[in-house]
Amino acid sequence: MKITKRLLLRWTGGFSLLVVLVLWCCLEGVDQRPYFTTPYYAQTRERCRSMATHQTVVSGELEAGFGRASLVPGAAGDAVSPGLAIPLAGYGSRKGRPAVGVHDELQAKAVAFRVAGQLAVMVSADALIIPREVAELAVAQLERELKLSRAQIYFGATHTHSGPGGWGEGFVAEQFAGGFVPAVRPWFARQLAAAVRLAVADLSPAGLGHQRVAAPGFLRNRLVGELGRVDPEFSFTVVKKKTGALAMLGSFSAHATVLPASVMEFSGDYPGYWQRAVEHGTGGLALFFAGGVGSHRPEAGAAGFAGAERMGAGLAQAVLEALPRVQFTDRVTLGVAGLEVALPGLHVRLTDGLRLRPWLAAHLLPVGGQSFLQAFRLGPVCWVSTPCDFSGELALEFKEHCRALGGDAVVTSFNGDYLGYVIPHRYYHLAGYEPRLMSFFGPATPDYFLELIRLMQDRLRAAP
Repeated sequence: MKITKRLLLRWTGGFSLLVVLVLWCCLEGVDQRPYFTTPYYAQTRERCRSMATHQTVVSGELEAGFGRASLVPGAAGDAVSPGLAIPLAGYGSRKGRPAVGVHDELQAKAVAFRVAGQLAVMVSADALIIPREVAELAVAQLERELKLSRAQIYFGATHTHSGPGGWGEGFVAEQFAGGFVPAVRPWFARQLAAAVRLAVADLSPAGLGHQRVAAPGFLRNRLVGELGRVDPEFSFTVVKKKTGALAMLGSFSAHATVLPASVMEFSGDYPGYWQRAVEHGTGGLALFFAGGVGSHRPEAGAAGFAGAERMGAGLAQAVLEALPRVQFTDRVTLGVAGLEVALPGLHVRLTDGLRLRPWLAAHLLPVGGQSFLQAFRLGPVCWVSTPCDFSGELALEFKEHCRALGGDAVVTSFNGDYLGYVIPHRYYHLAGYEPRLMSFFGPATPDYFLELIRLMQDRLRAAP
């Protein structure tokens, strides 16, 4: 009996020690260091010193071109097999079920700009995000065909939660985009590249103008309600060719989640209705870029497709009423800047202060150790693209910074990578979806990104 007890104690002690060792190997505390004291910051600042290799600012007469391509899987032309089951991307509660049809058309659209020989393209898709693997394939194709660098291609997405999925591998990606379908990535990339190719082939003399309207009734702060702020502006840039053809690039910060998870048809949600209403009202091309959608939910005033149409049409009406106030100029300053950003370690938290060690978290989140920030200067306006659900409150801070310097800005999300949510540091210790589950890179990331964005904007603005 004594021998049995002794063995039991030894086994219990050994097991306890093993548990402690496993926890020590797998868990560590949240990194609370100021970002400017870290190796990843030092690495990125070193890259900033050579940013000139990815930065160009020129002034002169503007040429512009427009293009579009279908993003409906199985549609005519260069698309995936019509018989292939493609899931919708957006809601995990759909459990990866395939779409059952097409409610409204999905497209990739592009506007190309050329000034003094410098070419830049903005491309947006009726999709949840632009996945990193898709962006890389599209960039590789456009580098070969058009000699475009990554910094010259500004990606965006409408963030519809009823767009094509099947592009993600791994547990987390497949929760949001459904099971991995290998054919989707190259198809998605081809359609983005097709829209860009058509836009570049369409270049001709044009003028440029910018305007913004307030639409506070269409969004709310979903994270802290009235305790927080929202970015109520619908910003838009208008490109009008000498031939009369027109394109509008618009951005708003409400999530495209008017349509619920029960909708199983492809749809552009309210951004799709906005684009179609603007195209009907102008006879031109309309591109929607999801703005700082972090923490910002839509306030459509009705449910389902009726709500999506009401919100999209309401925003379109506000924009079309403001269109006559847009002042155009055909002599434009065009600036392009891109920065490869070294990232903090992953912060997949089990409690507020305890996270999985980054090497283990990397098996759940297939993200790299670096990402990309980008800025385009279109006349007096700086468009900034971010690789995340960027907070509307942070976007407001950046806009206020720009306006204090006499400029203007638009901040968009989903630029060809996805790093989760980037929300203000003051919310990091709240429980919930955005701060706890989706803040992949820790509490320092918001201030880190804001510094880099301001640096890029300041350099584009200061350049001749």
